[in-house]
Amino acid sequence: MFRFVENDLLQWKDHPNRKPLLIRGARQVGKSFVVEKFAKTHFGNLITINFEFAPHFISCFETLDPARIVRAIEAIAGENIQPGNSLLFLDEVQDCPKAILSLRYFKEKMPELHVISAGSLLEFALNSDEFRKPVGRIQSLYMKPCSFREFLIASGDHKLLEYLASVQLTEKIETAIHEVLLEKCREYFVLGGMPEVMNYYIQQKKYHGSEVIQATILEYYEKDFPKYSKKINFHLLKTIFDKIPALLGKQVKYSEIDPNVPARDQKPALSALSNAGLIYPVYHSSASGLPLNATLNEKRFKILFLDVGLLEHASRIGMQTLLHEDLILINQGALAEQFVGQELIAYSENYEKPELYFWEREKPGSQAEVDYVLQINGQVIPVEVKSGTTGRLRSLHLFMKEKKLKTGVRISPQPLSFHDGILSLPLYMIHELPRILTSLK
Repeated sequence: MFRFVENDLLQWKDHPNRKPLLIRGARQVGKSFVVEKFAKTHFGNLITINFEFAPHFISCFETLDPARIVRAIEAIAGENIQPGNSLLFLDEVQDCPKAILSLRYFKEKMPELHVISAGSLLEFALNSDEFRKPVGRIQSLYMKPCSFREFLIASGDHKLLEYLASVQLTEKIETAIHEVLLEKCREYFVLGGMPEVMNYYIQQKKYHGSEVIQATILEYYEKDFPKYSKKINFHLLKTIFDKIPALLGKQVKYSEIDPNVPARDQKPALSALSNAGLIYPVYHSSASGLPLNATLNEKRFKILFLDVGLLEHASRIGMQTLLHEDLILINQGALAEQFVGQELIAYSENYEKPELYFWEREKPGSQAEVDYVLQINGQVIPVEVKSGTTGRLRSLHLFMKEKKLKTGVRISPQPLSFHDGILSLPLYMIHELPRILTSLK
């Protein structure tokens, strides 16, 4: 299974000022698999230390001296570590905070050795009050579930991707191709982008059985809750996690999560789920200029779940609904909004923490909201996830008029088109959005 993050790993490997790499992301998104695959192709040998399964290696990091650390690992693992030829992979590194601290010294004293670390609950170690993060001496890489584009590659649909990469606004997408790609979107809505689920479907050629894997992954996440922090109520985490499907697409109101628990107690639980990579906050921005985060309002936010397939399973929507209903209308549009947000996150720079924003008119008595506001090629781009005609996009037109913008985007199952400043982009072409926007200049 090819992941585009492999291109980032190759650039990191050959960079003249390379730093130890910290791969961040939720459990089960494929961090270990990608590193192991990458090592087989580009290194003579891989030395993997998983601190969760092999805690006896923790003692190797009682010192922060890279030379002594390497000698100790070699002695225990029985393998030679050769800078330039070996890749040292420190997995589940949150279980050994000193290993994270040692990364800065690998940069300073042994820069020729390639070192990658990863962890599913890494953010909790990095944000701990007792931890001194080695700022400036490590490089982060954020991994997410497989994108729709990666799903097409894994399915062997390379020709469809080649076709989409060449489509111009002046062309009409062939109806047969349009229908095939929408069916592929339906498959992705059911499966999502978790690598184990996708791999099962591609190997077995059937949906049945994938739901068992999704249920197991969700169970893994819940079993991790006690590891987050002793200060966070386990039962509250479970309550919020279970209510996520009902919160999608709405601004979060703490009273709707649990009216008996004050907001001051719910906020740390939501932050913990975000740190674990299970949810992404989508903050309000007035979008009055760039960067968008200059006017974000942390008190007003929506949330996205990690993965649309896991969300579908947790929502108990049902296979027949997903395979036959309008993709935009399922679950009152929440599933489509999740898919679009997940795609936008997937195609953001892997070296930067993903950020998403929405807009709502702040004028009293006026109801207008745009699902997503993006920063692409130095422009503010509003995005609505809607079915129907472009003439019904009242909020989008209002935003464009208020901000004096020439272009807005409607994402839907409709074919590619451009009319009256609205780019109508089909669900399956989100990865081509920057290219299409450039062609409008």
